[in-house]
Amino acid sequence: MKVGFIGLGTMGGSMALNVRKAGHPLTVYDIRREAAKPHLEAGAAWGEGPRAVAEVSDVVFTSLPGPREAEAVGDELLESMPRGAVWFDLSTNSPTVVRRIHAKFKEKGIAMLDAPVSGGPQGAKSGKLALLVGGDRAVFDRHKAVLDSIGDQVIYIGEIGAGSVAKLVHNCAGYMIQTALAEVFTLGVKAGVDPLDLWAAVRQCSLGRQRTFDRLSRQFLQGSFEPPDFALQLAHKDVTLATELGRELGVPMRVAALTHAEMTEALGRGWGERDSRSPMLLQEERAGVQIKVPKEAIEAIFKRDG
Repeated sequence: MKVGFIGLGTMGGSMALNVRKAGHPLTVYDIRREAAKPHLEAGAAWGEGPRAVAEVSDVVFTSLPGPREAEAVGDELLESMPRGAVWFDLSTNSPTVVRRIHAKFKEKGIAMLDAPVSGGPQGAKSGKLALLVGGDRAVFDRHKAVLDSIGDQVIYIGEIGAGSVAKLVHNCAGYMIQTALAEVFTLGVKAGVDPLDLWAAVRQCSLGRQRTFDRLSRQFLQGSFEPPDFALQLAHKDVTLATELGRELGVPMRVAALTHAEMTEALGRGWGERDSRSPMLLQEERAGVQIKVPKEAIEAIFKRDG
């Protein structure tokens, strides 16, 4: 399978090298010719622009800064990719843009799939990378081997755009958690605890011992908040004490204040005896979405992932 790779930056450069290491014939392009030096030394060919890469490739990968660049490169690929060829966009992209591009490619008989990656520069180098793929399942299955040369967690998410949705959810969650951690750690340190001791302590508590998204599996995904693991009224008391400490010390607690308000609203609904995660239902109501996954399906995911 002849592979084309466009975009040899921090992430793309390493991913393209791994494609070549796996033995795939490779043609590369980047707006900076010097970025291709290690790839050419490894036996890859140079393509003079996206059109040239598309003309000699069965499958093309792109790793680009964002939606604008993906659309621009996509327009060039569309002019040169033969019917039956495949484009995987590895960029973090807009689901709306991805679906618009996909529609244009579909009209010409060319498959386009979104496959944003997660794992950072070190993951791109080592191959310990997740690919979140949206698009035609049959096309995904046919190209699984070349996708496996890029990452060790190649996951089919769903229809076109689903990979980009999953990536945005993941990244946004990470930065929201980052904001919350900055807030509570400044609280702890200003209250007199050494930051290293504080970090060492909390990572051994219940939250620290779990994978972040595994916490969704018990109540939230199942839509079941009774009987409680930990009652909302007790959790509300804990957050109340934390925000009171923040006021005493003059530590801004904006994320905690929002959390407290959500929990207070849930208490007002009479949910005090329900699980402490029950305020999550308030967001479901506002979004007009009901989340309810069978327990057996969740257990199957855990079993699959070991």
